[in-house]
Parts: sequence; structure tokens; C-alpha cells
Amino acid sequence: MSKVKQERKSQSFLKGAAVLGASMIVVKLMGMVYKILLSNMYGGVGTGLFNAAYALYNPLFMLSTAGFPIAISRMVSESVAKKRFRDVKQIHRISVPIFVAAGCACFLAMIFGSFIYVKIIKADNAIFALLCLSPTIFFGCLMSIYRGYFEGMRNMTPTAVSEIIEAVFKLFFGFTASAVTMKLLNQQYLNTGYVLGTKCTSAAEAENVIIPVAIGAAITGISLGAVFGFLYLFVKYKRSGDGITKEELRLSPPPRKRNETLKIMVKTAIPVGLGSIVMSLADMVDATLVQRRIDNIMQTNPKALLDIYGSLVPDSVYQAGTTHIYLYGCYGMALTLMMLVSAVTQVFGTTALPSVTAAWTSGDKVQMKKSMETVLRVTMLVTIPTGIGMSVMAEPLLSLVYSGGSVANEVEIGSKVLTIMGISAVFIATSTPLCSMIQATGHMDIPLKLYTIGMVMKIIVNYILVGIPEINIQGANVGSIVCYGFVTVMAMFFLCRTTKIVPNFVSIFVKPLIAAILCGLAAYYSEQLFDVFMKQRLATVLAVLTAVIVYVLALFLLRAIKREDILQMPKGNKIVKILEKRKLIR
Repeated sequence: MSKVKQERKSQSFLKGAAVLGASMIVVKLMGMVYKILLSNMYGGVGTGLFNAAYALYNPLFMLSTAGFPIAISRMVSESVAKKRFRDVKQIHRISVPIFVAAGCACFLAMIFGSFIYVKIIKADNAIFALLCLSPTIFFGCLMSIYRGYFEGMRNMTPTAVSEIIEAVFKLFFGFTASAVTMKLLNQQYLNTGYVLGTKCTSAAEAENVIIPVAIGAAITGISLGAVFGFLYLFVKYKRSGDGITKEELRLSPPPRKRNETLKIMVKTAIPVGLGSIVMSLADMVDATLVQRRIDNIMQTNPKALLDIYGSLVPDSVYQAGTTHIYLYGCYGMALTLMMLVSAVTQVFGTTALPSVTAAWTSGDKVQMKKSMETVLRVTMLVTIPTGIGMSVMAEPLLSLVYSGGSVANEVEIGSKVLTIMGISAVFIATSTPLCSMIQATGHMDIPLKLYTIGMVMKIIVNYILVGIPEINIQGANVGSIVCYGFVTVMAMFFLCRTTKIVPNFVSIFVKPLIAAILCGLAAYYSEQLFDVFMKQRLATVLAVLTAVIVYVLALFLLRAIKREDILQMPKGNKIVKILEKRKLIR
């Protein structure tokens, strides 16, 4: 047996999650720094324009990939488990033209759709960001060819490296391009009184012209990152291959007919793709509704809304008619922090798919139960404490992250958003790995149905609540709790019913919840204490460290971490010996 084959077989869920998780931490931290720098420079309006571009991009990207990366990952994983290595090769060959055609079509759709979308959200100046982001769709599709394939082989490293490449370009090139653009256009205004041919009578008026262009320049870094991320994956595949040996190919049975493979791929991808498309379309409708409903308040009853925020909404924003973009940007600043949680559990969903698929395909009930419980336990250990922590420390955390004094008003508004958003984060983050495991059992339609119902509920709740001046953007948080709470509960029900496996709910949910509550209390009260003796930023950092220590100790005291979980981690044997010696695990 070859060394390559042995390494492929030995990969586990947690080792795959460790690779993707490590890269995800790097990627999300760099992404967060990128967004924070932009928010500190351009405030709520700039953040709103940035998020508006993604509101259109996300559904089109989901449409272009249409569930094929997950379908490829599942089919490759299943074929490897059955030792059908010629099928694995054929899956890759068939996927290439699909992604190229879909990428071209959706790239063009975003180019032309951008001009319509900016009219719908009443933000003509968002066009720069939308157009600069559009190439990312095409190259994102090309990356999906290889990411789904490598992930199905349980090789998460290529995906991790390509994501880091994207993040590096986004942060360093994107921010540099944005800062240079801002400086040059400001200089142009000071020298001539014009910005790109537009006469500006004040600095505030010039800023309204400069910010959209600077945001567009920032987004060029994202598109360039997608280009170089694809080039890395392409070269990696051409030079290193996929780890399948000539001996494995020789012993493999003949591949299915191309039409049969394509039929299975489409049949697998459509429910998954529709689920992703439904979610992204609903998010786009949601973002559009939130902005339009707030704009409607400003048209019909502006005093009711402005009385709530007072001087927190600058006069220049109100006079420019961009209050709806500004408040959506404040919501987006809180969302940047919350998305860290869902990004981590998205890794669990990605790495769970091949592991659970292999166990389900082989009919190994014991391994299936172990895989399910590991995924759920690790997910809960991450989501519950971070969700509670964000809720109880919303204002200190946002003040720490967005340190620029120029965005103090946005931080105050965003902290109220994050307090409720922390609760929704638990459900949003948990739903992803749950639905991935349902898909791994071959029931691709269930997540689609759940997300469709949930998103309809979210849109209805948001439409009603956001239109109430006293609630406004907080209505979007309530809609998220209703939607993803429903999806999480029902996904757990269907997973148990489908697999006929009932996980240990005390170990998975109750123990992490108790530890997380202790963690939240430690965070809140230690921050209050430290804030008396030192500066707020230092008090926040020490409070977070205190909370982490309390949480880890509580987990070990409650026996919430299992021996088998640690054994699947890198250097797991050594860690287990140390913990057993101190009687922290059994």
C-alpha cells in the first residue's frame, strides 16, 4: 500500500477541520481586519455600499456553482470509499465545462444586473463596488472545480491555501488600492474643487463622491485574490495530482458512462444548489427590504427614526439621503464579528460531509454515531460561548475592534445590534453542519425545504418589524432568530429520523450550554471590574481571556470534551496522556 494511500485513509473529521479551521482563522481574521480598516475609513455609508455589493454577488455566485462543489465532494468521497477511482477521475473531467459555462453566464448577469439592482436599493453610487466584484464570480467558479474535488479526497490543504491567497490579496492589495484612491481623489478636490469631473461645493459633498469609488478600488483586491487562488489550485492539480496511484486505477472497476455520472451529479447538486440559491436570494431580498423599509420610514416619518438615534446619524448622511445605507452599514459592522462564528462551523460542515458520507455508505452505524456526535459537540463548543459572549460584551468588543474615533456613532448603533445578533449566531452557525450531515446521508432535498420555509419566515418577519421605527434594523435580527431557529431544530429532528441515531444531547448541548453561561458571566462581570482600574480596550482583552479560562475549566469539570475527540486531533495521543495524568478526561 502506497504512502499516499495510507495518508488519505488516516485523515479524520477533526484533522480535516484542523487544517481548514486554521486557515479559516487566518482568512477570517484578515478579512475582519480588512473590513474594519474600511469601516474606520469610510464609516457606515462605506460599509453599507460594500455589503450591498455582496447582497447581489452571493445569490449569483450560488447560482453559478449551484451545489456542484458539494455534489462533487460527496460523489468523490463515495467513489473513494467504494474504490471506484476511475469514477473519481471522470467526475473531475465532467465538472470542468459545467463550471466554466456557469461562471461566464453569471459574471455577465452581475455586470448587467448591477445597473438594475442599484436602482432597487436606491443607491446609484454602489455601482462601482458591484462592477469591481463581478469578476470574482467567474474565478470563484473555477476554484470550485478543484475545491470540491480535493475536499472529497479528504485533502483540505489546497482549499485552505487558496483561501489564504484570496485573503492576502484582499487585505493588502485591496486596502492599499483603496487608500491610494482616497488620497488621490481628496488631493484632486483640494486642488481643483472637482472629483472625477463632478463639481463639489464642500468636503462632505466630495466625500459622497469619493467613498463609492474608493470602496470599488478596495474590492478589486477581492477579484485579484480569486484570480490567484484559482491559479494556485490549477498548478497544484497539474503538478501534484490528487494522490490516486496507478495501482489504484488499475484495480478500479470501469467508470460509469459519462451520461450516468452527469445525471448523478446533477441529481445530487440541484437540491443542494437550490438550497444555497434560496438562502442567498432570500438574503438579497432581506438586505433590499431592510434598506427600502428604512428608506420608507425616512420618507414618511423621519422624525420617529431620528428621535431614536439622535445625533448618532450625522447631518451629512441625512442630507445626502443615505440614512438607509448608513444604518445598514452599522448592521454590517456587527455582522462582520458575527460571521466569524458561522465561518468556523462552515468548516465543520465541509469536513463532516466526506466523513459522514463514508460512514453512511459503508453502513457503519457505530462510526456514523461517533461522527455525528463529534461534529455536533465541536460545533456547540464553539457556537454557544461565542454567541453568548458577543451578546453580553457587544459594546466593548465593537469598541475594541473598531478603534477609530470617527466611527464611534456607528459602534454605538452596532453594539445594540450585536447584543441580539449574538443569539441568532448560535442558530445560524449550527444549522450549516446539521444540513451538511443530512446531505451526506443522500437526503439532499430536506435542507432545501427547511431553508425555503425558514427564509420565507425571515422575510415576512423582517418586512413587518423593520418597518416599525422603534425596531428598525433590529427587526432583521429577530427574523434571523426565527428563521435559523426553525432550521436548526427541524434539521436535528430529520437527521435523527433519517439515520435512526439519537445522539447524546446532554453531552452535546447541555454541558456546553452550562459552561458557556459561566463563560458569559465571567466575561461580563470581569469586564465591569477591570474597566474601573484600566482603559477599556485592555479591560476587554483581559475579560475575554478570563472568560476563556473559565470556559475551558468548566468544560473539563463537566467532562464535556471526550477522549476520542482529542485523539482525532493532531498530536492527540500526547494531549490525551497529559490530560489523563491530570485526571481532566476519562
